Amino acid sequence: MPSGRRLIPVPATRQPLSLLTVDRAVGDLRRGQPVVFQGPGGSAAVVVAAEAATGQRLDALRDMAQTEPEIAVTARRAAVLGLSGGGLKVMVLTVADGVTGELVRELSDPLSKVTVPLRFPVTCREAPTHGCASAAIKLCKTARLLPAAAIAEVRDPDAADLAQWAARRNLFITDAGDVFQYDHIAAQFLHPVGEARVPLQGAEQTRVIAFRPQDGGLEHLALVFGTPSPESPVLTRLHSECFTGDLLGSLRCDCGDQLRGAIREINSRGEGGVLLYLAQEGRGIGLVNKLRAYTLQDNGFDTVDANEQLGFDADERVYLPAAQMLRHLGFRRVRLLTNNPAKVDGLIRCGITVDERVPHAFPSNRHNEVYLRTKVERGGHFS
Repeated sequence: MPSGRRLIPVPATRQPLSLLTVDRAVGDLRRGQPVVFQGPGGSAAVVVAAEAATGQRLDALRDMAQTEPEIAVTARRAAVLGLSGGGLKVMVLTVADGVTGELVRELSDPLSKVTVPLRFPVTCREAPTHGCASAAIKLCKTARLLPAAAIAEVRDPDAADLAQWAARRNLFITDAGDVFQYDHIAAQFLHPVGEARVPLQGAEQTRVIAFRPQDGGLEHLALVFGTPSPESPVLTRLHSECFTGDLLGSLRCDCGDQLRGAIREINSRGEGGVLLYLAQEGRGIGLVNKLRAYTLQDNGFDTVDANEQLGFDADERVYLPAAQMLRHLGFRRVRLLTNNPAKVDGLIRCGITVDERVPHAFPSNRHNEVYLRTKVERGGHFS
């Protein structure tokens, strides 16, 4: 090697760094801190989660970006407000007289009792699919916050070097593309971090294996019953965690019945099996948002409509972590214990072969009969 030169190691992929940057941005967003997004084509924006949009923070956005903040919401939420036709896109709302913290929360939170049609002029436009506003909504969902944000496009002439501009203001900067890839990368980097034998009532030969993504995020758990053979399709249940149903015994859902029933069913067959306990509370919207949805249901909305009032899709779960865990355990073919065809389709799309759907249903009670009927009539579940 010529004198004065040295080799600099370069990572083969930036995926681990991508995970860490999104994780840091999630933390800042949940703490109410502004986050800078770098989007395609040199675009950039400063974002604050709608739940944290106080007047002081909005003033800070104006001063930094040198533009008036707008409000990013999902198209489903915009439709609830009478501003668009719904769908999967992200919409940007511009308020003629400027936004306030109260206004941001009013437009993003269905529990604010906002009246439709709106009493003030608002224009609505569709955000670019992979732009800063769309990334902000995706990050809010990842953070288990309401899917809405105050967003100010950066027009400060001193922001030509965006990284230096953000550093001078002690702001964290993340790439919009990293946010959109987060689910895939986090699942790809899931790895086991702990394992133990945990005898369960009615299933004493049980091992619990904890999987954690490389960014240190939420763990998913695999319960392996007996010694299932990887040569045959393994009886498998995908169970999204449900604090209220699994732990408290809530009668509003059938999750506790499904969890304990799956353990009994798998163990009774004597061939072993797997239950994946996935950290996707409330069909992926998180516990706090699930409680908000419950309040909306008490006001007359069904499960699907309550989620859409909040700005979420009817089901926000992803099945990449489940597929990765199954592959790590050595299983690529399953007999899936479910009444939900979306779970079958989701696993198949992630590369797992579903040889059979095994029915899995339980009686209703007076508290969850509407919930279970909605699953069938609007969620496509088998009865």
